[in-house]
Amino acid sequence: MVTAFKSLFSNSNQGIGVELTPDSVNIVQLKQQKQGTNLTSFAAIPLPVGAFQDGRIQDPDAIADAIRQGISEHKIKAKSVISAVPIGEAVIRLIRLPAELDEMELRDMVLNQEAAIYLPFPREEADVDFQRLGTDIDEDGIERVEVLLVATPKDITENYLAVFQQAGLDLKVLEVSSFSLIRTLRSQLLQFMEGEAVALVNIDFDGTEISIVMDGIPQFNRKVPIGTHHLANALSRAMNLPGSMGVDLLQGMTVPLDVNDSTANNPSSAAILRMLNDLSDELRRSIDFYLNQGENLDITQVFVSGPGASLGQIDEFLTQRLGLTTTVVDPINTLEIQNSENIPIAKRPALGVVMGLGMREV
Repeated sequence: MVTAFKSLFSNSNQGIGVELTPDSVNIVQLKQQKQGTNLTSFAAIPLPVGAFQDGRIQDPDAIADAIRQGISEHKIKAKSVISAVPIGEAVIRLIRLPAELDEMELRDMVLNQEAAIYLPFPREEADVDFQRLGTDIDEDGIERVEVLLVATPKDITENYLAVFQQAGLDLKVLEVSSFSLIRTLRSQLLQFMEGEAVALVNIDFDGTEISIVMDGIPQFNRKVPIGTHHLANALSRAMNLPGSMGVDLLQGMTVPLDVNDSTANNPSSAAILRMLNDLSDELRRSIDFYLNQGENLDITQVFVSGPGASLGQIDEFLTQRLGLTTTVVDPINTLEIQNSENIPIAKRPALGVVMGLGMREV
């Protein structure tokens, strides 16, 4: 079995991350040097439509070919890589157990008893791992340990293993995409006070992943079916154009901030605003759900990433709609990645996950 969901941070000087998305396979190779983290290789190999869909591998041959192509063209020699499953294909739960349990008792309770309670599918059909966090005293005066439980269906794990093996690679670690994004934003997250939470919003091709993170630990995770694919289709319908043209129209588009008659009469602007208003409503519902889980909970800031974060003024739009400061993630600047001048600024927000994968071993 792949070494899944271990520590978020590791010790090495070189890492290769491979991210599967509905429209491409993204590959980065990072190397730690005295002067900083160096981008040794970067590739984005297009995938046929439907090869990776709804967070699952549908055409393993096409994906394996794309991985091999990226590795070969960029002359990447290392064979061990790290990848991630989308948040919608994982179960992530924070659970609290008696602190008096020893390691063997804790492991047995989490992997067997607790997992069976929280999984929406049979325990025997799941790959489960966990990370022990800190301890505290609950309201009844009992010391408890907090544990992060993570699971995926076995068929997903096995499909990832098989496709990387077919590509001639060893999948060393399979984690969850939100963990990778947390790693990318580590230096920024460390600037927040203990107990302050932030929302990570990854607007991807086929949906938007929402993670609320406090003290570096995901507290709430959700995926909503509004992504760049849906935005592009809305544009195409509004303009009576073929669906493929919506993708081109979406690139370089700026989100209107002042809604007036001219905006309302512009079919493309009106279509984008309808979709983004729906997305911001879903974000607000997610934030409100988290805030209602206990007293004194607060969201300090929103970080937006993914291909959809390249929309002009998306940060200002979400700031207005949510009433929370929103920042577009630039993983190149955040991680101070060197030798990355060839990656256009507009493409960088889409690389938050894959850069986090590459950083795991660096």
